[in-house]
Amino acid sequence: MENDLQMSPQLEQIDGEIRDNFRALANGFQKLDKIKDPNRQSKQLEELTGKMRECKRLIKEFDREIKDEESGNPPEVNKQLNDKKQSLIKELNSYVALRKTYMSSLGNKRVELFDMGAGGSDPTAEDNVQVASSMSNQELINAGTNRMDETDQAIERSKMVVEQTIEVGAQTAVTLKGQTEQMGRIVNELDTIQFSIKKASQLVKEIGRQVATDKCIMLFLFLIVCGVVAIIIVKIVNPNNKDIRDIPGLAPPAPARRLLSMKATEPSE
Repeated sequence: MENDLQMSPQLEQIDGEIRDNFRALANGFQKLDKIKDPNRQSKQLEELTGKMRECKRLIKEFDREIKDEESGNPPEVNKQLNDKKQSLIKELNSYVALRKTYMSSLGNKRVELFDMGAGGSDPTAEDNVQVASSMSNQELINAGTNRMDETDQAIERSKMVVEQTIEVGAQTAVTLKGQTEQMGRIVNELDTIQFSIKKASQLVKEIGRQVATDKCIMLFLFLIVCGVVAIIIVKIVNPNNKDIRDIPGLAPPAPARRLLSMKATEPSE
């Protein structure tokens, strides 16, 4: 069937390059059996992996050319070209499986087949090729539509989560604002109380100083009164004591008053 298949020059060129890479892969795996050094085997596998990547790129280019020429080809030719593409994919899958066998025997899991970007969680090209080879065009369209629907649902869920997060953040901000205002009022009240305590302390100190001054004055007056009373008592008890002077404003003792009154009553000559 391949000999009867009519292909454009571009498709023939791509097909020839793919065949060259397949022959290189076959020869490479044959040489790999003869290599005993694990390091050389690992290096050979890396080179073969590069060939597989090139085959994958060429198969994608082959598929693009088929789609570009699909409108100008009869349905039978398009079917033959698609079958040709599927056969190329299956042959590539056989080399991929062979590579995995050698990788498992070497215990080397570092080399990834067909990098899909920086992310390590993306599906490998082998998985994509195997899935695509077992699905029709309509199934591929349905799978793509389902994947888009799942993506839309995930986006909607993300939007809901973002909205809920924003709402919770707004409520938290309102609560924090109220708590901040309350703390401000408490601080102001504490400042007022502290100021009042300082004023009261100063007032108590002033009152204490005044009370101490009044006590000193009262004590001094009390001592003066006690001294005056003591002098009066001594003068009354011992009126002839000349060591004690008369208190100004106080009447002399009773005998002296009698002598004065007697002198005043004697007749004059």
